Amino acid sequence: MPRPRLPRPNRRRVGILVIASLAFFLLTSLRGIASFYTDYLWFDEVGFNSVWRGVLGAKVLLAAVFTAVFFAGMWASLTIADRVAPRFRPVGPEDELVQRYREAVGPHAGAVRTAVSALFALIFGLGVSSQWQNWILFQNATSFGEKDAQFSRDIGFFVFRLPFLSFLVNWLFVALVIITFVTIVAHYLNGGIRLPQASLERVTAAVKTHVSVLLALMALVKAAGYWLQRFELSMSTRGAVDGPTFTDVNAQLPAIRLLIFISVIAFVLFLINIFVRGWLLPGLAVGLWVLVSVLAGGVYPAFIQKFRVEPAEVTKERPYIQRNIAATTKAFGMDKVEEKAFNYSEDLGAADLQQNAETIRNVRLWDPRFVKDTYQRLQEIRSYYRFNDVDVDRYKVRGEATQTQTIVSARELNPDDLPSSSWVNTRLSFTHGYGAVISPANAVTGDGQPDFLVKDVPPVGEPEITQPRIYYGEQSNAYAIVGSKQREIDFQSPTGRTETSRYAGKGGVPMNSLVRRFAFALRFGDINPLISNLVTPSSRAMYVRDISERVRKAAPFLRYDADPYPVVLNGRIMWVQDAFTSTSRYPYSQRANTENLPATSGLNTRFNYVRNSVKVTIDAYDGTLKFYVWDETDPIIKAYQKAFPSLFTSKAAMSTDLKDHLRYPEDLFRVQTNMYGRYHITDPADFYNSSDAWTVAQDPGSGPISGVDAGASTATTAVRPGGLLPQPTRGARMDPTYLLLRLPEEENESFLILRPFVPVSSGDKQQNLSAFMTAKSDPAEYGKLQVFVMPRGEQIDGPTLVNSRIQSTTAISREISLLNTENSRVMQGNVLVVPIKNSLLYIRPLYVQSNVANPLPELRKVVVVFGKRAVMGDTLQQALQQLFGDAPPTLEQQPGAPTPTPGAAPVAPNVQSLLQQAADAFKAADDALRAGDLAGYQAKVKQAQALVEQAAQASGQTASTTTTTRPAASA
Repeated sequence: MPRPRLPRPNRRRVGILVIASLAFFLLTSLRGIASFYTDYLWFDEVGFNSVWRGVLGAKVLLAAVFTAVFFAGMWASLTIADRVAPRFRPVGPEDELVQRYREAVGPHAGAVRTAVSALFALIFGLGVSSQWQNWILFQNATSFGEKDAQFSRDIGFFVFRLPFLSFLVNWLFVALVIITFVTIVAHYLNGGIRLPQASLERVTAAVKTHVSVLLALMALVKAAGYWLQRFELSMSTRGAVDGPTFTDVNAQLPAIRLLIFISVIAFVLFLINIFVRGWLLPGLAVGLWVLVSVLAGGVYPAFIQKFRVEPAEVTKERPYIQRNIAATTKAFGMDKVEEKAFNYSEDLGAADLQQNAETIRNVRLWDPRFVKDTYQRLQEIRSYYRFNDVDVDRYKVRGEATQTQTIVSARELNPDDLPSSSWVNTRLSFTHGYGAVISPANAVTGDGQPDFLVKDVPPVGEPEITQPRIYYGEQSNAYAIVGSKQREIDFQSPTGRTETSRYAGKGGVPMNSLVRRFAFALRFGDINPLISNLVTPSSRAMYVRDISERVRKAAPFLRYDADPYPVVLNGRIMWVQDAFTSTSRYPYSQRANTENLPATSGLNTRFNYVRNSVKVTIDAYDGTLKFYVWDETDPIIKAYQKAFPSLFTSKAAMSTDLKDHLRYPEDLFRVQTNMYGRYHITDPADFYNSSDAWTVAQDPGSGPISGVDAGASTATTAVRPGGLLPQPTRGARMDPTYLLLRLPEEENESFLILRPFVPVSSGDKQQNLSAFMTAKSDPAEYGKLQVFVMPRGEQIDGPTLVNSRIQSTTAISREISLLNTENSRVMQGNVLVVPIKNSLLYIRPLYVQSNVANPLPELRKVVVVFGKRAVMGDTLQQALQQLFGDAPPTLEQQPGAPTPTPGAAPVAPNVQSLLQQAADAFKAADDALRAGDLAGYQAKVKQAQALVEQAAQASGQTASTTTTTRPAASA
């Protein structure tokens, strides 16, 4: 009896359903389409369309090719499965299921085959687009000009070729596994494979041939994978150091070669299986492969490592450690470090200071972490401005022939504190920051504030800023529309008039069509760019304005330093961003030690090779990007130059004035100093024993000073040993410091970055100084690394020991206690290591900040430690005079009477007397503590505290103001 025919679907309904589905897809995808389109417009704006096309082209090509390959392989295998399906199937227990499948799918077998192949192809093909960077490097590979120590292949093979080849082989193997599994299911549904309990033939000859060929291909691909795996040993982490060590070379490598042979044998056996009854040969091949993988690939190497290497590791690993030392120093740019003996002595005198007057004049007394708050209080001008960061640079100022170390910060827009948060205000009116501030790192006014070279709005001073508007900065996250009918606010004049302007630069994307305005409305999730009558065809949309995000979007294959910095050049504000090339594929090189790197650093990842290959500049007004190739010998940047030739500019095109402001990148120097502490040892045995290993000096702590007893006042606890200054944090290391100074045996000052070393020890104990490393930034010697090694066996205090010496100096403790009252707090800056001739000065600035309204950190004291003596003065010059009798002039002014605050009460005449009585009481408390008289100690401390409080109440001012009127206590 014929089955009833199902009614044919209504074509109109089908058409409506298709149209509705397409409309739904379009609507849900519109924002993604808009982002894609506006990304293209952004790359067109910055002139890097070739990068956009290159990256997109690589992603599309990989996705298309691998999707097509998988589809073709799956479709061909399923087609063969359908073609070899038996026409007549003897009755078996599973026939009912197979029969139902055949009835349902049979008439549509071709469509089902295509759909299944397409589905799996999309799943396993589209994701390959993530390999675009490896593909670009594979295509544009260059030579390193040096060979690895184990396989004698150019290092470029490991960096450029091996990653993509390894991925390709692994992908092919997984693809064959999936295709084979789906094919076996298809054969079962077609009746070519029977369940084991069936009494009939389990696998037909055609199915056996088909499956055997697929398994043979898997074995062949696996053999290729093992062949590549030999080279992957170059990045092994099994042994005492990274790279192939004794066990890898003498056990793992032979095992891999044996596995290659077994895989080829398996390939042959699978092909022979086509002509042999049963599955004995494939079973033998698989069993042999599993056995060899377990024994030769795992058990045997582990046995060799445990019983041959570990009992005599230093002997067995010696040649491989030597290879690792050579490769690591090369990969991290430390192979040309100039190591010098620092013949430490304490015979420094006043005449020597005079000979190094420029070094003294440029000692950085303003710690960037504290001066930012000072800048904010003194120079924000309006609440809608802010200083996001401060940086260290150098300029020739006030007619000086030599450079002066300076602190620089750009005054950016603060969108969180606008007068109104209306759309017009946030997007059209308040669009930019304005100007910058610059002050010498050593200059202090009489009231403890920076002596500005450039300040105010509009900016005044030298270097002159003729284009002060900042549209692109460190925290410029929100989009803005310029060139609208609404004028943009610059600043308010002293008369109260609001000064405005119209943008006249080339930054931003023109909004000259309805399509573009609609796309921007979708991208920003804001309808106003589409409907506002203030937006005109001449308006421009500015987005991706954060400079860090901007450079990462333009060149996503580079890694970036965490700290871009502004440079005032030719009247404009320019940002400079350091960029790195790196890889984790350099043979025998050790993985980077990235301790104490900022969380935002691009080097916070795994790598074993790095170069500061690119310097990027970003114009703060129009956002123009320039990628200068700084290290033209780096093979990785050469590969990217081949891929994106229009992106990069030769460093020869960089102006001399800009080169004068470049800095050696802090993040790279952190990594190099982290690594060099061990890799300065060149003998393998000494390296293994680490008896002369160094580590970066422990951070002696900085920040607000507080007591150690909960509930006790700072004045009470500050005089106790260990309670004066914050203790070092275990694991925290000293940050690199930019300094302008003259190194021993050199004639001129250099702008450099410095970081000290101490011996490696358990428990982070306070240690003697072992050495310090410097990297120069001046154009003539940029990147020159030098290490100055202290005499071994001689006790030279490191930073934490210096910190202890400061704490144990009673005069300093007492002086700080007088400053650290209820109404103010003392904050300590970083300890600076300043080499002069063959001696060392340790310098630490101290700041006082009010605890009442409008806190303003002011530089009030400077501590200097030389040898076994620690002194403190109101100025650096005064402290040096205490130590040496005389000192060259600095840029500090002597403290004087503070500028009266309008409405403030005058200082009471007995304030000085009360403070002197408090100092005497603190001294008496010290004497009582030494004598073991705890009751007397407590009584004197309470008396001193009461006197300090009386002085504060009598003055009616903050402690930072009060203390400026008293004579400085001798130290």
